[in-house]
Amino acid sequence: MTFALSKERKNPPDRRVVFSPEKCKEVMTTFPEATIIAEASEIRIFPDAAYTKAGVQVQDNVSEADVILGVKEVPVDALLPKKKYFFFSHTIKEQPYNRKLLKAILDKKIELYDHETIVNENNGRLIGFGRYAGLVGAYNGFRALGMRDGLFQLPKVESLADLNAVKEELDKITLPKQLRIILSGTGKVAKGAKEILDYLKIREVSDADYLTKSFQEAVYCCIDVMEYNKRSDGKPGDKYAFYNDPSGYESDFMKYAKVSTMFIAGHFYGNGAPYLFTREDARHPDFSINLVADISCDIDGPVASTLEASTIANPFYGYDPQNESVVAYNTQGAITVMAVDNLPCELPKDASEGFGDMFMKHVIPAFFNNDADGILERARMTTHDGALTERFSYLQDYVDGEN
Repeated sequence: MTFALSKERKNPPDRRVVFSPEKCKEVMTTFPEATIIAEASEIRIFPDAAYTKAGVQVQDNVSEADVILGVKEVPVDALLPKKKYFFFSHTIKEQPYNRKLLKAILDKKIELYDHETIVNENNGRLIGFGRYAGLVGAYNGFRALGMRDGLFQLPKVESLADLNAVKEELDKITLPKQLRIILSGTGKVAKGAKEILDYLKIREVSDADYLTKSFQEAVYCCIDVMEYNKRSDGKPGDKYAFYNDPSGYESDFMKYAKVSTMFIAGHFYGNGAPYLFTREDARHPDFSINLVADISCDIDGPVASTLEASTIANPFYGYDPQNESVVAYNTQGAITVMAVDNLPCELPKDASEGFGDMFMKHVIPAFFNNDADGILERARMTTHDGALTERFSYLQDYVDGEN
């Protein structure tokens, strides 16, 4: 079976790749039936020469491949018919801007496996870049703090070689003792952000202590959905009931907003769940958060200050809660916002190596063990007959909708 690493064609350019040269060599050694080729690319974090040295043939045409591995969406005109594709399609939530892409995939009888759909039997995601989004997002939050308040200067992550270099920069800064950080989420994104907080030796405190005690040092608190949501009828909440039906719940985030100065949003937001804080909440006199690192980056959604996505080139803006508008990030009275929606792109080497480890562990074996754990079957969105699989049949109305 031949796997191809596709060239990333989306703008802005993304330097990440599913497999590093070393991981390609490992795959082909572990599975002698596997051959990996690479589409020539001038932007990939690992140069073509490194793949050649690892025994990977680099070529301009990869149409001989059975399976094509990429990161970002493939442009419609670059899709090869009747192939198996793996990439982030951004269609499973019925995103309007990619309807044409999914329609083209069906028309070209492509088997699509979205990286987000690679899950275990309990629907837990097995691969992704979440950890690296969390690492870079938290770092960027502190970079914004240093710039806005004139405390220190941190370089952009994209200018640094790797995660070790990021940590070396963090070693140089001193944080204000009055810093109070709330971190939402318990998944890979939040854990990545937590790595940065712990590396900085910021003390983690319990929910109860965070809300009731005073501290003489910078502290942070992690909160899950049952900490920042509550049942509207006052009865005890249930996490799994909330996941199934959040309609009987309301936000309880304001109690944290009153005692926090910085919010790192690392949660997953499900459709129909209450917003964490609204524009009205942000205007409340007791709302004390003045910096939001929104890694989740749901535009005009559960984090009211995130009116738009920012970019790696211009990662920060301000949210004026009185006028509900975007202003300069250091405007007096504004909430400073970091809402970059492609954070792992800033750390392409580490992100690619980590992603490759997961893909090798969870996905590649499925091609050679008759999909013993059902990984491919669960992940497959479309068939070689040009139809949606039963698991993703809910997308049919989306596909049939107007362009």
